[in-house]
Amino acid sequence: MIENILNQMTLEEQVSLLAGADFWTTVPVERLGIPKIKVTDGPNGARGAGSLVAGVKATCFPVAIALGATWNPELVKRMGVSLAGQAKSKGASVLLAPTVNIHRSGLNGRNFECYSEDPLLTASLAVAYIQGVQSGGVAATIKHFAGNESEIERQTMSSDIDERSLREIYLLPFEQAVKKAGVMAVMSSYNRLNGTYTSEHPWLLTDVLRKEWGFDGIVMSDWFGSHSTADTVNAGLDLEMPGPSRDRGEKLVKAVHDGEVKAETVRDAARRILTLLERVGALETAPDLAESSLDLPEDRALIRQIGAEGAVLLKNEGILPLARTSLDSIAVVGPNAGVARVMGGGSAQIAAHYTVSPLQGIRAALSDANSVHHAAGCSNNRLVEVFAGDIEVEYFTGRALEGTPVHTERADKGEFFWFDLPSPDLDPANFSARITGKFVPSDSGEHIFGMTNAGLAKLSIDGKLVVNGYDGWTRGDNYFGTANSEQRQGLELEAGRSYTLTIDYCSPADTADGIHLTAIRFGVEKALGDAAIDEAVARAADCDVALVFVGREGQWDSEGLDLPDMRLPGRQEELIEKVAAVNANTVVVLQTGGPVEMPWLDKVQAVLQIWYTGQELGNAVADVLFGDAEPGGRLPQTFPKSLSDNSAITGNPLVYPGQDGHVRYDEGVFVGYRHHDSHGVEPLFPFGFGLGYTQFSWGEAKASSTVLGEDGITVTVDVTNTGARKGADVVQLYVRPLASAVLRPEKELRAFAKLELAAGETATATLTVTLRDLSFFDVAAKAFRSEAGNYELLIAANAADIRSRIAIVNPAEWLGHVTDPLSEGHSHRSEPGHAQ
Repeated sequence: MIENILNQMTLEEQVSLLAGADFWTTVPVERLGIPKIKVTDGPNGARGAGSLVAGVKATCFPVAIALGATWNPELVKRMGVSLAGQAKSKGASVLLAPTVNIHRSGLNGRNFECYSEDPLLTASLAVAYIQGVQSGGVAATIKHFAGNESEIERQTMSSDIDERSLREIYLLPFEQAVKKAGVMAVMSSYNRLNGTYTSEHPWLLTDVLRKEWGFDGIVMSDWFGSHSTADTVNAGLDLEMPGPSRDRGEKLVKAVHDGEVKAETVRDAARRILTLLERVGALETAPDLAESSLDLPEDRALIRQIGAEGAVLLKNEGILPLARTSLDSIAVVGPNAGVARVMGGGSAQIAAHYTVSPLQGIRAALSDANSVHHAAGCSNNRLVEVFAGDIEVEYFTGRALEGTPVHTERADKGEFFWFDLPSPDLDPANFSARITGKFVPSDSGEHIFGMTNAGLAKLSIDGKLVVNGYDGWTRGDNYFGTANSEQRQGLELEAGRSYTLTIDYCSPADTADGIHLTAIRFGVEKALGDAAIDEAVARAADCDVALVFVGREGQWDSEGLDLPDMRLPGRQEELIEKVAAVNANTVVVLQTGGPVEMPWLDKVQAVLQIWYTGQELGNAVADVLFGDAEPGGRLPQTFPKSLSDNSAITGNPLVYPGQDGHVRYDEGVFVGYRHHDSHGVEPLFPFGFGLGYTQFSWGEAKASSTVLGEDGITVTVDVTNTGARKGADVVQLYVRPLASAVLRPEKELRAFAKLELAAGETATATLTVTLRDLSFFDVAAKAFRSEAGNYELLIAANAADIRSRIAIVNPAEWLGHVTDPLSEGHSHRSEPGHAQ
């Protein structure tokens, strides 16, 4: 069928398939019955074609690091199945997820959007996610291929990574997604890899992805992430996004006629696009692109379950779980207590059906909501609190706010991200808008107004210019680097008085290469000072227990920028210490997209890391705090004692954050726990760590053999729940080479199993080790090499808690070719001393 269609297509029609029609859809060829299909952002929901901050409501699932903390591929697969239904509700056939870049520095703005520092854990969860999504007839898109471990200058930065590290750490999740899950789409990253943009990297896209791994799906660019015509097509980039095309269309037709691109290369790419349409059923039935809101009770329950399974109990001096009957009063304080921080920022954002804050969840879990006393204490937002209230928006043609508005609409939030403008008469490159609203402060005193804009804007109060985002505008760190840094100005306001806010906005005149967006965000807040901390401390002093909800929010953990450090922003550390000084029963609940330093750790009774757990946040955290659910998570990323303990933070800017357009991965394969183990750097909390509410007893690990053969070795461990309640434990298997011709990590995760056991129940964890699990990548041989010799299998509860050791022998050297399937692999063995 596909070959027949291709035979009927003109060169121009084939070329038309190789770029988007607009931001979210592909180009149809109506003459031949080829429909357009829609793609939608994930990975913690399906947003559809709406803006990042509006649009049709969608189900908001936990972020990827929370999934990583579950160590539960089957649970992640169930989420993938649900996401396929969510994508279809938005008329989408392709979900732009999962994100599988590696937790390298601890500061990556998209750390929350990735699973783990470990490639095996990442790969296992990604495979499950993809299988779930694609079982529902929706294509998954694994991203970002490859080397996108930082947001700093990500559109131009070259990630300089040696091939061994690439193969062992950064490419493994992609390899498994292709070979095990049959992923249908891959998205290239913005950055360069060893000097070449990944969107035009023949070695990456053709030699490795297609020829070695056998990938037969499509490769698409990240949005505005392609930079050429012939180079991208020849390298293997099938789809330029978004549309309309900038580098293809007539330019590509001309490149074929000029001999820069072969006609067969275009035909091959068009074939892959048509194959994708066939796989998602679009060639049989043209998809309905209409969007609807799908809010299912089973999705709500699943989100709540994932939230608990991914919650990591880092410390507990016996205070958790809280006993409802013995508590007369609870202080719920902190900047993340009364606000539902349910997701990170950037392209992962969606308009959730609803959100439940921790304060709401705790009050709902108690029979007497009056026993809960709340105070924010301090703030932690990076940007001024967004304006909320009735807003009128008038749109004009041209950039001068002249003439009669071509469209007028109402809104309730001071943030606009215009993927699509509300009238066909408006040109994204040549329009303006006047935004008007009323603000009535509840308290007198200085209020801070803030605004950031992709485009030019001025904010006035009662006709007086207050924030100037027009004169001297320069690109900053908002909206993926297309907006200026937030401009702020203080103003004394009177309580109860109505003030008129007016924002005059015009679209960007900047036509430089890169991402082109039109967006604005403005807000106002009364700064919290000493009085707010004093109020929170007073509330805590009078209560039986103090729950302090701290962390970050989606303006810190966000695409487009990295974190400045690993400390809690604002005065949160001060708040924790002052609350702990007046209440001996202080519990800290953390919401971050990655590790934080904890200088206050010894002063509190318990620490619970809950990440960003989606729309059921408050209910999930209440389930864990009151013991209705087990905190089932284990850390997917090492928490260092200090930022300087991280392998990428060496003091050399070339290693991080980058210098002169290059960031050099000098640590090689020694990322995360591999670095801490091998260099003797004690972490604050090790990789794989997590406490629970029950106790487990492990039997001695047993191996099917001590000699590794073609079929591998199977290790079994009996685990018994010796406590009084149901719980879950994770058995982790690491491989340790006793000698090697190359420098290798002390140990590496090679298998894991999560067991959920009732009180008194015993179950067996079964773990398999293969020849490739013993290997390192031999660059000269272009193969994974398992040296003959002695190894240890380490059975552990986490990277620092080894429970059993099994000595094994690999009797003969083995080479695993890059083309081998992962499930069994062809063996290429030689006797010791006869290297092949």
